[in-house]
Amino acid sequence: MNSKFTLGAAAALTAAGIIGFATFGMAENDNTPPADTVASTVPADRQMTIWRDPSCGCCDAYADFAEENGYHVTRIDDRDFDKRSVEVGVPEQGLGCHLAEVDGYYVSGLVPVEIIQRLTSERPEVTGITLPGMPQNAPGMAGKSGTLKTYAFGEDGVAVYSNE
Repeated sequence: MNSKFTLGAAAALTAAGIIGFATFGMAENDNTPPADTVASTVPADRQMTIWRDPSCGCCDAYADFAEENGYHVTRIDDRDFDKRSVEVGVPEQGLGCHLAEVDGYYVSGLVPVEIIQRLTSERPEVTGITLPGMPQNAPGMAGKSGTLKTYAFGEDGVAVYSNE
């Protein structure tokens, strides 16, 4: 009886060892980078953090649009994104429906990615840009069509950045 118990225990330990080794081996071969490493491998001008009202569907559609255009988007639910926007310098009369941060600039509203790319490549001396309100012809709404007037804001005040 003792030898059966010993044999059973040995078999169980062997099986556990094989399973443990196989699991360790699979973990070593998993090439999926951890989530925090993904952001560090994405260039700064392609990382976007969006503070948005969690019940705003157009903000989610805009974040999806940004991801489809090569951005790594972090979404943060923030019902007070408008207060945060004003604190960083977005003019109250120029608030968009969410606030984003891209490569050291603030972007308020549904700004087309081409304009954000121009901002991060030209690097003007501004705090950020804003597309006020929720224009129906903006990305995240019906899609970009027609002209959208985007404003730059910063220490020197507010000026038209883009009218395209």
